[in-house]
Amino acid sequence: MKSSFLTRPFYFLWTTQTAANAADVLYIMALTVLVLNQTESLISAAFMPLMRSGAQMLSGLIAPLLLNRFKLPALLLLSQTGQFLLFVGLAVYLQLTGKDAVFVLVFALVFAMSFLDGWTVPARNALVPRLVAHEQGLLKANSLISVSDQVVQFAGWGLSGVIVAVLGPSPTLLVTAVVYGLAAAFTLGVKEPAEAHLEQQPTDAAPDDSIAAAPASRWHTLTEGWKIIWKMPRLRLLTFMDIIDMLGGSVWVGAFTLAFVQTALGQGEEWWGFINAAYFAGTVGGGLLVLAISRAIGSSLLAAMLIGMAGYGILTAIYALNTQPFIALILVLLMGPFAELSVINRRTLIQRSVDKGVLPKVLSAQASLLNLVFCISLLVMAALAEWLGIVNLYLLAAVLTLLALGVGLIGRQAFRNESAPGARM
Repeated sequence: MKSSFLTRPFYFLWTTQTAANAADVLYIMALTVLVLNQTESLISAAFMPLMRSGAQMLSGLIAPLLLNRFKLPALLLLSQTGQFLLFVGLAVYLQLTGKDAVFVLVFALVFAMSFLDGWTVPARNALVPRLVAHEQGLLKANSLISVSDQVVQFAGWGLSGVIVAVLGPSPTLLVTAVVYGLAAAFTLGVKEPAEAHLEQQPTDAAPDDSIAAAPASRWHTLTEGWKIIWKMPRLRLLTFMDIIDMLGGSVWVGAFTLAFVQTALGQGEEWWGFINAAYFAGTVGGGLLVLAISRAIGSSLLAAMLIGMAGYGILTAIYALNTQPFIALILVLLMGPFAELSVINRRTLIQRSVDKGVLPKVLSAQASLLNLVFCISLLVMAALAEWLGIVNLYLLAAVLTLLALGVGLIGRQAFRNESAPGARM
């Protein structure tokens, strides 16, 4: 596989998203510290991530209307520039008002930024197949993006904590504004090939002619992605697997992992940090592994995804039953490669299953649905933790992943039925 499969606009897209993700981590850390320092309320601080998910869900619902009006690079530029301007306003406001800041206004600006961010990931993932010179490079491109996402998560939280501690929350926000500005500037280099609007990129599944022929009313535009997911067995299956997996995935949110470390492992907060670091290190390693074996995976995306889910589910079950801290570190380190094998191949399967013209709408619908599922999962898992106990909660998460695996095994016929001639799933 040659690196020429990845075009210059793809590298601009990769860079702008990495910078934007880094800015997100910085500003969330800085704002969380600021809110905690001034309100001394954990509820106020915890409200921010929930509000961000809600805003992104609402944004995904109306994104199809914007996708019909703007080209993907223009929409990405609008999102990044809008976030940059809003964040500059937020940073300046906090600098001028200090402790007198009205947090209703702060949260309103965060909501607006999250709303703009809601169509960034669907637009990015829909752009990737258009910016890859050959379909064989698609898995490699997704692996690179996943690696950079995980590196930002892995290094970002630790570094942002140091930056906030050294500079203070308010100056950190000004640094973040500069990073957002760089992200917006790099977006100017994301140019969609002219032929992308004229030619249909080959996919493993033919587009649904009945959907494509439907009248382009506003309601049709808003619901088109949802209809395609429902009518295509392959997409319906992948989305259902995603939902089941997401229901259990929320157990890796900080509060649950801390409770597990304290209750099951009998350790303090320092081991909570070790567990988180080991998990992110594993996901970074997993992304690099998928990148290295992308040629070997070839078109066997379904098999690779199912192997990833099986390994992740089994390791999660062992982790839940384990009481030794060092073994727990090894287990979460091993989970990362299996998790990435599952996630990257599932994303690539979705990109290859839908015509590039409707892919953004499909991804927007999926993003809205998964944001809603994640919010519900957080609330449900919190209640179940009180009832079942933290160990059983992780066992439940393992069962859900293995259930999603079972759904994939039972429904694999959908991939054979919709595969292009010669495709090997």
